[in-house]
This record gives sequence, C-alpha cells and structure tokens, in this order.
Amino acid sequence: MDFSEVLDRAERWIVDDPEADTRNELSRLVNKARQGGPQSAAGIDLARRFSGPLAFGTAGLRGPVAAGESCMNRAVVIRATAGLMGWLNAQVDRPRVVVGCDARHGSAAFYKDVCEVVSAAGGVALALPPAHPTPLTAFSVRELDADAGVMITASHNPGGDNGYKVYTGGRVSPGDGRGVQIVPPADAGIAEAIAAAPAAKDVPRNRDGVEEVDTREAYRSCAAALGRPGAIRVVLTPMHGVGGETACATLREAGFDDVVLVSAQADPDPDFPTVSFPNPEEKGALDLAKEEADRVGADLIIALDPDADRCAVCVPHEQGWRQLSGDETGLIVGEYLATRAARDGRGGAVATSIVSSRALAKVAAAHGLDFAHTLTGFKWIARTPELIFGYEEAIGYCPDPAHVADKDGIATAVVVASLAAELKADGRGLLDALDDIAVRDGAYRTRPVTFRVDDLAFISQAMAALRSNPPSSLGGSPVEATHDLARGYDGLPPTDGMMFFTEDDSRVVIRPSGTEPKLKCYLEAHVPAESGTVDWAEADRRLDTLETDVRRVIVGD
Repeated sequence: MDFSEVLDRAERWIVDDPEADTRNELSRLVNKARQGGPQSAAGIDLARRFSGPLAFGTAGLRGPVAAGESCMNRAVVIRATAGLMGWLNAQVDRPRVVVGCDARHGSAAFYKDVCEVVSAAGGVALALPPAHPTPLTAFSVRELDADAGVMITASHNPGGDNGYKVYTGGRVSPGDGRGVQIVPPADAGIAEAIAAAPAAKDVPRNRDGVEEVDTREAYRSCAAALGRPGAIRVVLTPMHGVGGETACATLREAGFDDVVLVSAQADPDPDFPTVSFPNPEEKGALDLAKEEADRVGADLIIALDPDADRCAVCVPHEQGWRQLSGDETGLIVGEYLATRAARDGRGGAVATSIVSSRALAKVAAAHGLDFAHTLTGFKWIARTPELIFGYEEAIGYCPDPAHVADKDGIATAVVVASLAAELKADGRGLLDALDDIAVRDGAYRTRPVTFRVDDLAFISQAMAALRSNPPSSLGGSPVEATHDLARGYDGLPPTDGMMFFTEDDSRVVIRPSGTEPKLKCYLEAHVPAESGTVDWAEADRRLDTLETDVRRVIVGD
C-alpha cells in the first residue's frame, strides 16, 4: 500500500469514526504525516495503523488501543459487534448475549458500545458488572443459557492493548460447544459479516434491550465448591488486573482465610506500573509476590494474569521460591482431580493441547479416564466430551468445565490451595507430588523456546526449511518420527506446525504463534523411573541438549 492510499484510508476513517477523541487524534497524525512524509515518525505510525483491518479470528480481536483500522477503538468494536449480531441473527431469533469487560484502557467504552449495538440489532445484552474476570463471562454464558458472550479483554498482553473475545452457546452451540470460544467456521462467518457491516457512525445503538445481570455469587459458589479447606497461608497477586477481589472472596468461601494480597498489585490499573509485562510467566513479574511471601512466611504463591483466566504457582525451595511450569501445575492438578474423580466413582476425560506435556495421558491411564489431545487453545480443549479437566502449558487450566468451559485462574487457585493444604498436613509439598507422579510414570520435563521476529518472512522460511529438510537427530538422539501438522495429526484438523519424536522419547513441536510475531518451540524430554528413582537431572540434561539442537536447526547457531 503506497503512502497516498494510506492517507486516503485515514481520511475516510476520520469521517466514519463516531468518537471525537480518536477523530482528533487521527487528524493530528495525518497532518504530521503529510508534512513529514512516509518515512517520518508520523508517516510510519500512520502506515502501521492502516496496515489492514484488525483481523477477526478464533481469538477474536486483539491489538493496541489507538485510532485506525489496525487498532482497537470504538469504531472497530462497534463494527465488530454489528457483524457479530448479523451472524447471530441469521442463526437464532433475538439472540441473548452476555457482555463483560476487564479494566484495561478502553474497556468501559467498548463494553458500553457492545451492549448498545446488541440491543439495537434486536438482541438482548446481558450486561455483567464491569471490570470483572474473564471466567465470570464464560461462566455466565452457560449459567444464563445465553446464545453468545463477548468479553472485552487482552488477557496478559501489554498495557496498551485490548481485545474482543467471543463465546457461543445456548441455541447457537448446544452440547460440548456450549459456552466455549468460537472455532471455524464461525470465525470466518463472523469476519464476513463484519466486513459487510456499515460504517461505525451508521450502526444503530440503543439501550432498550440491555439487561443488567449479576452472576458473581453463583460463580463464586461453584468455584468454591472445588475446595477442600486446610491450614495454609497464600500470597496472591492479581497483577494489577481484575481478579483480586473475586479470587479472595472465592478462596474465603472455600475455607481459605489466610490469603495475603500483594498490595502494590491488588487494584486494577491499566498501566501495570510494577511490571514490565503483565504476564506471570515473564521474568521478574512475581518479584513483589516473592518479597511479600518471604515477609509473611507464606506456604504458597498464586499469581493471576490481568483478566484472571490464567494462574501461576510458586512453591518454597532451598534456593528461594520456585515457579512451577505450566506443565508441572497442569500435571499435579490433573492427578489431583483424577484421583478425586476415581474416589467418587466418576469417569470422564482429561485433555490437553499437542504442545503441552504428554504426561497427562499417563495420568488418565492410571485412573481409568479417557484422554484427548487437541489443537492449541481452549476453544478446542473445552470441547472434549465428558471433560473433567483440561489444561495447556501457557498456565491455563480448566478445573470445572461443567460451569466454566474455558481457562479459569480463580477456580484453579482454589484447587491448588486445596492440594497444597492436604500435602502440608502430611509434611509434604507440591514438588513431592511431582516426584510421586514421576516415580509411577517417569520424569517429564518441558521447556519453551521462542524466537521473536521483526520480519514475519523468517517464520515462513523456517517452517518451509523444516518441511523440506527435517532434522535427522535432536538432543543427540535419532529422530524416528516426523509429522507435518499441516496434513493433520492423529485425527486433528490441520494446523501449521511440525512435530518430531526421537528414539529416547523426546518430543519437539515447532509452530508459528497465532497472536504474536513469534516462532514457538515446545521441547519435552522423558526419562523412565528406574527402581523408584527419578532422574530429574538427566531429564534436564536432555532438555539442554534439545534446546541447543533446536536453536541450531532454526537459526544455524
């Protein structure tokens, strides 16, 4: 797209934008770009904002909050909702849509626009209390038997971002898809309807069909019912997000009264002032929580991401606090819930994504449960029939799929606190639980390796090279099986990725990120237990060698 076209698109956008602030913002930027030209800072910024409409996919919408077609703003949200309602109205009469939002920049205005567009389009907008966790929205779609749900959130993205997540349920997606995030072909159908929607200033909005609803008490009751109370001191950080109040209330209802909030991160703040990146997995994100845990003598640290759908766990260790990986938490929670299900005489299935550890399959076999692996994302995991627990390695867990068919950091916090309290009563900890599983199933170690790129061509070139010239060995062990996931794998739909298995039972999955300019690699080593002995050091050594080889394969080091 040449610079003159960028300017033309920006001028047309200004005319169609219903928001005065973003019109003025864009007008000033256009004037500066005209004066400075395409290589000026303003010209480059303008070209970025008009690099194409913000794409609507199975993750909905996500992008920086700013004026322009490639960003999150009222005009984009209004047209997206007009398209969503056009698609919903073609499925059912007078669709009922749950609407929720977090506390990010723009969330309150976007939430109001969604409610008013739903109403004017002939639907019923079931408006949740604003500035609340994503799991409350997912819960409410099922609880209220709504036909869809919209959550305004960018989860753990940087503070300048926001997003738009869609669930379907009720008459639109009955059965296993009820209350789950959208999957193809719904995403494509909604995207087509958005493209056909009128300019944002011409989309009708009113509040005739807006109904305020409050499902917080029902949600807390369901999540708290997962608890098995015990004496344990928990330090909790909501990472400047919206989960703190709900999480503390739910833990209290579950019987955990000794919960200490990290005060500097307790209240919602869209600027996330104490962290460089509001993701509990990022280096340094839990430093304040660890300091507080040392100060109060905590037994456990639980961290929620800003919209509280993810949960990270730290446990005491000889060298300070040790953060469990997403796979480690998923494994011990899966084992705990599978044990409880077996004790109660319940069957069902556990599930995880193909980039997460294979260890959960061993848990299922040990407890007589079904196991399913899926493509990445809870839009797939939560659709598993008779699911009792699902997780993926990016600290997302679904411990109560009957009520929340999505990641739920708050319900996970209740389950983790319960397990930790039970173990503490026996003088043990969560790392002991990992050892117990490894004695039975062997030591599984996983590690992510990520290549962030400026040039997206690097990703496509790397994937093409892996397909045309796959590695013959990884981690010092011959590759015995190579799978191109674009051709489908083990009954799963095609997706862009490569999977490699080695003779020593290591596994590597390499795929482009679906939301960021990254090439993501997922490494796993497995060392069988011998005579009740778990060789974690050997598993770590194999991981180190795997990482060296994967980096060599990708970048030639």
